[in-house]
Amino acid sequence: MWGFTFFPALSTWTKTILDPVLLGFVGAPVLYFLVVLKLKRLITKLKENERLLRAAKEKAEEWAGALDVVEDPIFLHDRRFRILRCNKAYQLCAGIPFKEILGQPYYEIFPKAAAPLPSCLKALEKEEEEELSVGEASYRSRAFSVKDEQGVYLYSVHTLEDITERRNLEENLRQSLKMESVGRLAGGVAHDFNNMLGVILGHAELALTCLEPTQPLYADLEEIRKAANRSADLTRQLLTFARKQTISPKVVDLNKVMADIFKMLKRLIGDNIEFNWQPAAGLWVVKVDPAQIEQALTNLCVNARDAIADVGKITIEMGNSTINEADCGSQAAMVPGEYVRLAVIDNGSGIAKVMLGNIFEPFFTTKALGKGTGLGLAMVYGAAKQNNGFITVDSEPGKGATFTMYLPRHVGEVEQKRMEGAKGPISRGHETILLVEDNPGMRKTTALILEMQGYTVVAAATPGEGIRLAREHAGKIHLLMTDVIMPEMNGWDLAKELLSVYPSLKCMFISGHTADILARNGVLDEGIYFIQKPFSAKDLSVKIREALGDK
Repeated sequence: MWGFTFFPALSTWTKTILDPVLLGFVGAPVLYFLVVLKLKRLITKLKENERLLRAAKEKAEEWAGALDVVEDPIFLHDRRFRILRCNKAYQLCAGIPFKEILGQPYYEIFPKAAAPLPSCLKALEKEEEEELSVGEASYRSRAFSVKDEQGVYLYSVHTLEDITERRNLEENLRQSLKMESVGRLAGGVAHDFNNMLGVILGHAELALTCLEPTQPLYADLEEIRKAANRSADLTRQLLTFARKQTISPKVVDLNKVMADIFKMLKRLIGDNIEFNWQPAAGLWVVKVDPAQIEQALTNLCVNARDAIADVGKITIEMGNSTINEADCGSQAAMVPGEYVRLAVIDNGSGIAKVMLGNIFEPFFTTKALGKGTGLGLAMVYGAAKQNNGFITVDSEPGKGATFTMYLPRHVGEVEQKRMEGAKGPISRGHETILLVEDNPGMRKTTALILEMQGYTVVAAATPGEGIRLAREHAGKIHLLMTDVIMPEMNGWDLAKELLSVYPSLKCMFISGHTADILARNGVLDEGIYFIQKPFSAKDLSVKIREALGDK
């Protein structure tokens, strides 16, 4: 080494030439040893993997008979999620023969997933559970690992429990609870709110009768009247969605119902939209509340109009449909039976798929802020349900929407008698009416309207006072007009009390709340005369004449 110190050039030459030589003699054996060692370890690992795979397959074969007995899909997979064994239920779900399933990564077969489930990844070490959806079906996924006597991982067992029915039941329960909550909310405010609206609407109409249309104040009062009616519509829509709205079903031909409102709907939709409807031949009759179906049709047409940006087309189709079990499919709302189908079809903007599940919920709207209340479709949903039918929607963005209401067929005669026909002048009367109303404002307003129509009014604030005034009254009382919800005694019990003394007394009920006392499931029995608050003077006049026996 000293020579290298004194002769730098020689030192540089030696390092350049001799170092690779020395490396060749010394490094080659070391490198060879390392390669051989690596190969031995790899071979040992491959043998161990082969042993584990063979053991896993043997265990899987032991499980085979037991797996096929289980109704839920079960499969066994290795660390790479390759299927080692599966039962017949899994093969049916996958729709693939066993030979094509074996050895394939489970997530490429069933369920259709882009990657292993989180539970599978974790199940390599411990037991895991989660829920997943595959198309319209829902499953509870459970996975756990199996190890040998030394604690070495062999394979994972994966089960899929079909919980679709349970999910549907849970969804129906959530929907029922939601409707019940909305019903309580609407019912809680409806009584007082409709009393206040009744006072506003009544006084506005009374004032309008005292003014000429040319007077400046007339237009202001007309706006008050319209606002009161719109506010009343909101409450009615809430009650309808919750199926708390009192209805009076009639046996009708929907062709006739549609014909009565076609011109009104055409004006509402506007001239820029093509509006088509043709009566359906051989249409079955249905037993529904005509006014409620008219309102539902109006809401569907207004929504269709709003979905069309400029020019477009709205078509109303009607027909008979027989729904069987196979037709119901994934539509939880559908029930087998014979129905009259009423569809409103538009070529507007359509509805995104993610929104379809919420489209009938109250206050849910796809319209811009301030452009809609979110109650129109909720009211349509409630109307279909309350009339023992259902509604479906089919839509895609940019391809329009089709809302189809199914109303059950009624086997019987057509009874085309309209409940609301206040289109002419207000009918005047001369009879005596006993008015029992606990709300002071509503009692005063109603009495004024009745007196202006020519009736003699005996007004009472309580049922007890009404009974006393009836006994003290010298002449004949022709009609009892009573609120349903009152302290001391409800209107129905009051009517029964007075009818026991005055059998010829006619009775009419009014309410701003759901009339559960009068109706079963919101449906009035035949022969009961009822008017919902707030009401117009014309509607009240028509209903009174009807209750008194005028046809």
